[in-house]
Amino acid sequence: MDKVSAFGKNFSASFTPFAARTQQYVKEQLGQAEDKTQLPPDYIELEKRVDALKQVHQKMLQVTSQYSHEAYDYPANIKESFGDLGRTVSEKVHLLSTATSPAEAQAALTAPPSAKPQPKTFNHAIARASLASSQLLQQQNSGTGEDPLATALEKYALASERVGEARLAQDSQIQSRFLAGWSTTLNTNLMFATRARKSVENSRLMLDAAKAKAKNGGWKLPGQKPADHDEGEASEEARVEIEQAEDEFVGQTEEAVGVMKNVLDTPEPLRNLADLIAAQLEYHKKAYEILSELAPVVDGLQVEQEASYRKSREGQ
Repeated sequence: MDKVSAFGKNFSASFTPFAARTQQYVKEQLGQAEDKTQLPPDYIELEKRVDALKQVHQKMLQVTSQYSHEAYDYPANIKESFGDLGRTVSEKVHLLSTATSPAEAQAALTAPPSAKPQPKTFNHAIARASLASSQLLQQQNSGTGEDPLATALEKYALASERVGEARLAQDSQIQSRFLAGWSTTLNTNLMFATRARKSVENSRLMLDAAKAKAKNGGWKLPGQKPADHDEGEASEEARVEIEQAEDEFVGQTEEAVGVMKNVLDTPEPLRNLADLIAAQLEYHKKAYEILSELAPVVDGLQVEQEASYRKSREGQ
């Protein structure tokens, strides 16, 4: 019987704070609470700033998380076979350059059995389509010279593959230097701030519950008999309980302020954003360099073809 009684006391002691907070919360939601301890204006301002920072991280990650998916710019309307994806464009061009028969040329375009599928990016898809188109023209070219369009398409294929590889390098940098950092801030730092704020709210509810208890002559669980104390003893007990609750509330508030300031002041998010921009800049710079090398070559082929075309027309 003593064990049962002791268990009941321990259960009541551990359950009472939760019940007190819950009762106070329900009263506030129903508009039945007379007094509610107000949080400092500076604290509320910090909460708003932290909420805004959390929304910023969620919005940015919702979009930039696409950098984790290789095929985010891969055309949905095309269908490529395993053979199309079996070799890199560079490998195919090399094999085609050594092919001595149509059969060898066709074999160069198909994948070996153990080949790893090539990347599914927009630029890689352009590269594969350009090389396949070049070969179609070459196979039907009965003249002695090379088809200028076929030559240009092959060069464009090689350049597009290089651009695609640069895009993959960009994505890798963004994943490790931006997405990882912002995900950590969202799932760790901001989560700590949320927990600290929850502790403040719980301590505030306990403080207001203690005040309500003192004002209403005590608080008890349903079915619990009122304590047999005289008025002076009850008043002193209530005062001590309120002071303890106030100390806890102040302590939790100060701790939460420190946590929120740390989240707001850390330079990591801005540093991560700078890394994102740097990765994008490097990719676009690389793409510009690759296409800048290609453009004059294709322009030269185009000029030669136009000159040849005019010459053939003049001879008619």
